[in-house]
Amino acid sequence: MKKILITGSNGLLGQKLAALLLPRTDVELLATSRGENKLAEIFPTLAFTSMDVTNRDEVEKVVAEFKPTHLIHTAAMTNVDQCESDREGALKLNRDAVAYVVEACEKHNVHLIHLSTDFIFDGEDGPYDEEAAGNPISFYGETKLMAEEIVKQASCKWAILRTVLVYGVVHDYGRTNIVLWVRDSLQAGKVIKVVTDQFRTPTLAEDLAMGCWLAVQHDAEGIYNISGKEMYTPYDMALLVADYFQLDKSLIDKADGSTFSQPARRPARTGFIITKAERELGYKPHTFEEGIAMVAEQADMY
Repeated sequence: MKKILITGSNGLLGQKLAALLLPRTDVELLATSRGENKLAEIFPTLAFTSMDVTNRDEVEKVVAEFKPTHLIHTAAMTNVDQCESDREGALKLNRDAVAYVVEACEKHNVHLIHLSTDFIFDGEDGPYDEEAAGNPISFYGETKLMAEEIVKQASCKWAILRTVLVYGVVHDYGRTNIVLWVRDSLQAGKVIKVVTDQFRTPTLAEDLAMGCWLAVQHDAEGIYNISGKEMYTPYDMALLVADYFQLDKSLIDKADGSTFSQPARRPARTGFIITKAERELGYKPHTFEEGIAMVAEQADMY
């Protein structure tokens, strides 16, 4: 029996992990997030405890009481521009909280699965493998690299799962994703500007959740890249979405990153080589086109 504690359960990945793991009879699951449980409506049987990962005592108390075998740490400040404007908050959530989680995992002999990002890289020579050295160009990337360094020093078992541009349908959160944004904009007859000078391997949220579960099942240790396989620009993705929904592609305008005034710099070319996860964990991501179909189906459900 795996006893799994999830942090950040209200977020996109947290929700997908709940959907994947709750039906399993070989898993005892505890969802945690700051504030109320936003998943109560869709997962009424999900065990939930409010836990603020920036509160060391709270983290210790919850981990001590639940005694998980594995902790999947998804909670983070992931809004890249917000991290630039609220550096103190970003450090608190992306660095300090990780230290508290590591401390509790060490004390209670818990296997930590920590989520990281392609934004730890400068984007000069992607796609990257697990051995590539981080060189962030945004404060978000800096805080996530700091977190990785903390995890790497941990005396408990640990795995770092790095991912790229996660998309999916999230319940009750008011955030959109590239698939639905393109679909809804084009259906409304809006012209959209989409960048052609950033390259990513987009990751379906369900695939990332499966990557986390595979890491738990294999008691994986070390660093793994968990993303899609195909390299696209957001412009490429928008065209595929328009094709899927049979919408007017002439409404999609090419733009480059300099068109948008964003506080944080974005790496130009990241993306991941995922052969290690495929080989060692049996990880098999969906194609982006399969992902579009899944998102379309779920969007109608919520």
